[in-house]
Amino acid sequence: MNIRAGRPDPGLKPQHLAGVRLMQRLCSAEVSGDEAGSRELAFRPGRMAGGSYEFDVGTAGSLTLLMQSVLPALFFCDGEVQLDLTGGTDVRWSPPVDHYRLVLLPLLRRMGGSVDMEVMRRGFYPKGGGRVRLRVGGGRLSPLRLEERGELLGVVGVSCVQNLRAEVAERMAASALTVLPGARIEREEGMGASAGAGITLAAEYERTVLGWSALGERGIPAEKVGREAANCLRRAMDNGGTVDARTADQLLPFMALAGDSCLKVGVISGHLESQMQLIPHFLPVRFEVREGSPHRIEVIRT
Repeated sequence: MNIRAGRPDPGLKPQHLAGVRLMQRLCSAEVSGDEAGSRELAFRPGRMAGGSYEFDVGTAGSLTLLMQSVLPALFFCDGEVQLDLTGGTDVRWSPPVDHYRLVLLPLLRRMGGSVDMEVMRRGFYPKGGGRVRLRVGGGRLSPLRLEERGELLGVVGVSCVQNLRAEVAERMAASALTVLPGARIEREEGMGASAGAGITLAAEYERTVLGWSALGERGIPAEKVGREAANCLRRAMDNGGTVDARTADQLLPFMALAGDSCLKVGVISGHLESQMQLIPHFLPVRFEVREGSPHRIEVIRT
């Protein structure tokens, strides 16, 4: 292995190590190479067991990336698993928790996955402190064939602020509504360790969900944040895909575990390309890509 070889700062980072160490606890694994900067990792898993676990990423490390690293394995546990996680819920370079709640987890439930998530407190950069409870029941995933979307049922969303005025959430939502009139967007205001803002939108169809998010930043008007999320979701809705470009790479490992699945996506991202190259090293599947508008990706057991 040569972990993150193509990056300017290769090797394992604290975020990756958090996932390794949580997974180690879940299956009593023997691990070596689990240190910052390591380009090789040996992981010898034991038996997956159900139960309740607590884990603190530290500061604003992403909780969705942590869940992303362990969630596929949780469907193979003997019994229900409950994870009480502390860290960042809405941070840069990772999906916000609302994207999981509104987009990814509903798709996993369509695959037969028993999975639920409760956001008890948000955590923004730099201090984090967010708290999430994830519950996963035992049972294998079934194949998911996302050939067609079906009819659009509606657009929903969450515009949230922490340690900021409620009007910031209102302005993000109002600007999103200029692009997606009729969307049902909740406004959420809270207090926590660090100030922050963000918006997540989801287009719910009969057979699938598309989503997009944007995170507020100092110096960027709330209206721009709301429009960015809405415009990106609008483009995903217009390109004919059955999943959006960000969800596609998150969903692919679960489809590979289930086998004989497919999706359509408007844009094949670098992350999605990497997934299609990496997954066959671990699972007996291959990917067949038919380029078009949208592109069609088939998961085939080998």
